[in-house]
Amino acid sequence: MLFAEPETSRLSLPTDYLPVRPEGFDVARIVLAKGSQSTPARRHFVESISALYPSASLIKCTDLPHNRIDLGEAGPVALQREGVRTLVFGELKSAVRKSEETNNTCPNYWHFSVYGYCFYGCAYCYLAGTPGVWHSPTVKIYVNLPEILEQIDCIANRLARPMSFYLGKLQDGLALDPLSAYSTVLVPFFARHPFARQVILTKSDSVERLCDLNHRGRTILSWSLNPPDIAAQVETNVPPIEARIEAMQAVAKVGYPVRANVMPLIPVFGWKQKYEEFLRYLLSRVPVERLTLGGICSYPNARSLLEHKIGRDNVISRHIAEIGADGRARYDRSLRVKMYTRLAHVAREVRPDIELAICLEDQSVWRAVNIEASLGRCNCNL
Repeated sequence: MLFAEPETSRLSLPTDYLPVRPEGFDVARIVLAKGSQSTPARRHFVESISALYPSASLIKCTDLPHNRIDLGEAGPVALQREGVRTLVFGELKSAVRKSEETNNTCPNYWHFSVYGYCFYGCAYCYLAGTPGVWHSPTVKIYVNLPEILEQIDCIANRLARPMSFYLGKLQDGLALDPLSAYSTVLVPFFARHPFARQVILTKSDSVERLCDLNHRGRTILSWSLNPPDIAAQVETNVPPIEARIEAMQAVAKVGYPVRANVMPLIPVFGWKQKYEEFLRYLLSRVPVERLTLGGICSYPNARSLLEHKIGRDNVISRHIAEIGADGRARYDRSLRVKMYTRLAHVAREVRPDIELAICLEDQSVWRAVNIEASLGRCNCNL
């Protein structure tokens, strides 16, 4: 059963806004894939954004789905290079899914996709190794936003309890908001919904639109972070850490619940001091409600791409010691427990009330870190 005043009857693509080019997104080609031109509203939306990139080549492939675009490259590194310069407009019919992680303690949450991938350049990106991105590493905006929210509405009303829908599993949740203004539809939708809540994971600092929206605390914002000097080694074309912290402060000031995801922890020389100092700084400046820690947990293709980019002898690959039962590569267990335990202790020193979690680990690791009581309360969930 829908709302007394049906929520879905008011859904549409954003209108009456000025799209803005995100810093660092240099678009060489724009592809109009299947569904992108099927209604006047979609055509207007696509044309408004495309006008920001007059020098980009415009390719009409309206008979092809968004994930079947030929970039003219074969190798994974070349595909990635061209993919992050390619903006694809299309539709995604199966945009709302239930996570199906096995052999770790992930509670398998609902997630949704209004975007695909992103234009940031993180060498360790686990997403780059997933099958969908490995074969189609383009940046995508899905134009069937109203239909996606109808799916969320149906699922949430059927289950009839407060539950999270996560935006950030298969994309950056905010990086493309300057172009799409999707936040102006998403945040009000979740603010009015009796059951559905939104959790967004991002590295973006683009929160200007968010600060003007009535969110009612039903959109939770989470930032992916690392100490600045470590981020500088493995992240390119990404907003600086200080800019992300300022964005966190801005949304916290207007009442959004704010979380931090310090992941992947990278065991550089002197990691203990670097991460301790960073956590003390972060937690003293931002009212972080939940802190999630995590190490590398990548599938083989992501590791292969990492080593293509920065060489096999890198600080991440040197510490990968095992493939877990879930098929993900991780650091040695003792190193992970050592890093989590120390940083959890620091976080509790600064903020005794903070919620702590670790990402994609087994129950024995939670127990070793002494946070088993918060098992299941990870970043992606309420």
